[in-house]
Amino acid sequence: MSERVLDELGYYLLAGAGGQGPATLVDEARRGEELGFGTAFISERWNVKEASSLSGAACAVTERMQIATAATNHNTRHPLITGSWATTMHRLSGGRFTLGIGRGIAAVYGAFGVPAVTTAQLEDFASVMRRLWRGELIVGHDGPIGNYPLLFLDPDFNEDIRLALVAFGPNTLALGGRAFDDVILHTYFTPETLARCVRTVKDAAEAAGRDPDAVRVWSCLATVGDHLPEELRLKKTVARLATYLQGYGDLLVRTNDWDPAVLTRFRADPVVQSVPGGIDHKADAEQIAHIATLIPDEWLAAAATGSPQQCAQRIRAELGYGADAVILHGATPDELEPVLAGYRAADG
Repeated sequence: MSERVLDELGYYLLAGAGGQGPATLVDEARRGEELGFGTAFISERWNVKEASSLSGAACAVTERMQIATAATNHNTRHPLITGSWATTMHRLSGGRFTLGIGRGIAAVYGAFGVPAVTTAQLEDFASVMRRLWRGELIVGHDGPIGNYPLLFLDPDFNEDIRLALVAFGPNTLALGGRAFDDVILHTYFTPETLARCVRTVKDAAEAAGRDPDAVRVWSCLATVGDHLPEELRLKKTVARLATYLQGYGDLLVRTNDWDPAVLTRFRADPVVQSVPGGIDHKADAEQIAHIATLIPDEWLAAAATGSPQQCAQRIRAELGYGADAVILHGATPDELEPVLAGYRAADG
């Protein structure tokens, strides 16, 4: 490809609930690489979006692009399984794999009988992975991730595998700065929140004796241009933000310093209460149109919307607010193509 590779831009494979099923990942991965994206991210849902399977498929059909999980959970696999998976992907892809983990939702863990994740566990897990990838024999590990008499992969390992952390609160952000290579922020963060989060990560990296510039902070920016049909735009903006408000609204509202009274009204609304599950997945067009009246324009403004050129300007603004890179969230490569054209036009 003669055009510049956009290392500062990423996108999600199988954006949202998974599109038309996992088989569409193959075309989306090839198409994203063709368009010049630097990284393709894979999120995990416990249905047909199992991360190790999808990452293998993505690496197999691409040649240049980084493939990253954002995120899987460290506590749903034995650490040796995860360490082996990451090393397999690293070698299969020629060093293009990033293992990204996240805290997950405590209520979901509780329902499935899995203990909630702590910050100490995330840090302990990162340390154990790096030791295993250096070929260490770990005897009698007794730490936050558990008690393991023996952890060991291969004495010949000396792997440099990137570790990423999906972070929300200040403690997790600081952990990302001191122990991870990439920190991935949440969608619908205001510019002020983004700038504050970047400072938290970079300050923690410096305090840990690391180069702050070596820790890459990704903004996750909903990118939904006017070239898409209105009903689809509402699903990708209103319905998606509403789903976040369903799952962890208090945290998002507190993080962005939004009015909690709006969240209270949202939760009390009979239409919201009638949706049997995630609004982005279960609500119909009429329900989503009503829910749009409950969410302030100010909240939805933390996204790239409008013409493809306006979307491109908003993406560049995220870099100006301090992000090292931007994930164009919630859209397929084909849906993002006009936005990328607008973005490239500004390159001159």
